[in-house]
Amino acid sequence: MLFNSWDFLLFFPVVVLVYFVIPKKGKSFWLLLASYYFYMSWNPKYIVLILFSTVITYLSGILLGRAEERTFISARARMRQKKWIVFLCCAANLGLLGFFKYFDFLLKNLNYVSEKVTGITFSNPFDFVLPVGISFYTFQALGYMIDVYRREIPAEKNFIRYALFVSFFPQLVAGPIERSGNLLKDIQEIPDKKMWDYERITSGLITMVWGMFLKLVITDRISAVTDAVFSGNEGFNSLALWLGAIAFSLQIYCDFSGYSTIAIGAARVMGFHLMENFNTPYFSRSIKEFWRRWHISLSTWFRDYLYIPLGGNRCSRIRRYLNLMITFLVSGFWHGAGWTFIIWGGVHGAYQIVGEALMPVRRGIGKAFRINNMVSDSSFP
Repeated sequence: MLFNSWDFLLFFPVVVLVYFVIPKKGKSFWLLLASYYFYMSWNPKYIVLILFSTVITYLSGILLGRAEERTFISARARMRQKKWIVFLCCAANLGLLGFFKYFDFLLKNLNYVSEKVTGITFSNPFDFVLPVGISFYTFQALGYMIDVYRREIPAEKNFIRYALFVSFFPQLVAGPIERSGNLLKDIQEIPDKKMWDYERITSGLITMVWGMFLKLVITDRISAVTDAVFSGNEGFNSLALWLGAIAFSLQIYCDFSGYSTIAIGAARVMGFHLMENFNTPYFSRSIKEFWRRWHISLSTWFRDYLYIPLGGNRCSRIRRYLNLMITFLVSGFWHGAGWTFIIWGGVHGAYQIVGEALMPVRRGIGKAFRINNMVSDSSFP
């Protein structure tokens, strides 16, 4: 079900009205049912995938909590158990994500090499469509499990609340990728929430309307230009191609930002506070700043769960550059199963490294010309 559809226009008011009037003990369960219906309206059979990810990460969180309580064994043994739990949980979830999102890409590359070397190719025995939102809810569930491992939050023992955290329908298929310390805490506080809050509901509805405007008015109008320029037809001059590229940058921003804005507004109507996902990224002063303002939930996810565990900034300069490149290559691959996405990630990683290396020069120029805002914070991203 898409936000910009008649189905959602009927679905959302019904969900909100029932959520407001039913007893507090049933609110989480009702939102969970609504979220599963929202997801299943696209393809019912893929609900199995989100249930698998939910159950695996939920049980992993419980096991991590119990491992922490085993004071009768040494701290080293407890840590070893916890690391195995994290490893197996990540392997199961990333394996599922990799199979559905990257199997076809890997098979095509295998066939290319095999055909060149041996003349043999392999057919794809699987026929499936990429499950909507699998990259988003997989990362959100893994983030929760890692937070429990780090003892940043306690394991959630109520399965209904945790399942709602993984599948909350406003941000299920396109983010923001929420953190357990934010959305899960909001869900835990449902019994204490004030349902009828005129200012909050009005603010949420206005935010949703603004997101709809970005998607339905700006994005759809700009797409007419970009589709014409990049349809493969020849005959466009350089000016038209440049205008098409600029139009596409606006289109992708309004499309993605619009969807996130609708999600934030819909959640706010019900009393949930999703994180900001875009903050005028095209006004950034550097590539680093751009990635702090574009798809913020994903950038901070990679920072906290990949870049920092790799060593982050607490290492040599060469290692820091390697950490940056690995992070952006993985980020590119996350965006899509294709070499163009990997190259795109590598280019942005190279931009980060060059910007980091030239930071002393930029600071010197800024100091010489008394330009205080010439450089921005060099922390990732």
